[in-house]
Amino acid sequence: MSSTGNQGFGVKAAKASVSELECMLSESPSSDRVCLKLAQILRVRRSEVALLRLEKGSLRFIFPPELRSAGVLPLTGSAVAARTAATRSPLLSNTFMRVKHVSLFEAVKLGAEEEGRSQEQMPIQKIMSVPVAPPGGNVMGVVQVSRKGLDATLAGADFTGEDLKQLEQAAEILARMPFMQEGAEI
Repeated sequence: MSSTGNQGFGVKAAKASVSELECMLSESPSSDRVCLKLAQILRVRRSEVALLRLEKGSLRFIFPPELRSAGVLPLTGSAVAARTAATRSPLLSNTFMRVKHVSLFEAVKLGAEEEGRSQEQMPIQKIMSVPVAPPGGNVMGVVQVSRKGLDATLAGADFTGEDLKQLEQAAEILARMPFMQEGAEI
């Protein structure tokens, strides 16, 4: 089979995966369940997915659960998530460690019991950040997917434009999830 044929199969499989998120809408799933599915779709670890909801002009983590009580990110701040929400612009960076960024949240232990301890406090090497908003609607939050590791080569494959497209499709579906509504129970 030609490599083009393989790529076509990969794209079809990927689209089917994003549609699995859409199928979850009727089940009113938890943010945890949806984010775990998103990690599976984009082939990252649970600890490499973050979902933030806009509340009273700031972004609050709703996933991972360990960061729910970590405070909020003001939209006027310099955090990548704040810039993503404020500018409504997606970001893909495979050289994230070279970019000056707030690393406070990277120090929080995530999912150590579920994943090997080796990944729990690794720095983010690569990241995609996308606003969560219905088509033509207001930003409701931000979804971020990262790859962590001691260095970029240990973090895994670079994110691609196709990965970003998948995350943007997922973000539109996330905008329809009940837990993304301001004030909704997480």
